[in-house]
Amino acid sequence: MSAGLIVTTVLFLVLAGCVLAPASIPQDHAMLLWLRGHAGATLDAVFVAITRAGYGHGVIPAQVLLTLGLLAWKRRRQALFAFGSFAGSALLNQAIKHLVQRERPSLWVSIAPESSYSFPSGHAMAVATLACVCVILAWHVRGRWAVLTAAIVAAAAVGVSRLYLGVHWPSDVLAGWAAGVAWVLCVHLLVHTRAPARIT
Repeated sequence: MSAGLIVTTVLFLVLAGCVLAPASIPQDHAMLLWLRGHAGATLDAVFVAITRAGYGHGVIPAQVLLTLGLLAWKRRRQALFAFGSFAGSALLNQAIKHLVQRERPSLWVSIAPESSYSFPSGHAMAVATLACVCVILAWHVRGRWAVLTAAIVAAAAVGVSRLYLGVHWPSDVLAGWAAGVAWVLCVHLLVHTRAPARIT
């Protein structure tokens, strides 16, 4: 788990460094334009629905329900882990957005426009946070591989929806995933690290 924290943190820092550099990231433009070339009415409807479920209409309510459910089941440490992951991720995302102040793509007029800063993607970070928390909580149960698969599919779908709608650069989404996972791993290590025994 410590290795995962290091890898995701380094990935985020590399992406942040690229975004803050004067030169743009060529792959950002190329991928968005490629997705734009496949746009259509059906995909429009699908990805608008996914992007809505990827935040206020799905992910955020799921985060709240999961935390309350853990409290109801008297799993206080796990509830603390979930709450710290979700609340901290949201605050961290807003802090980084205002620190970096990256403008959103303007390659075409989006059917689901956004007005806040672009880096990192709040949707990608929120769904990655929820996905990572669920995987960690389910890791010692029989259905852990199903949870892992669902988590990866959900995170990928939400991330692609943000690109398809033209409201984020690919580097925003990748950074959101990395930051979300890194934050959850950090909170998990903090919550589950036992205090050293007192020397008597």
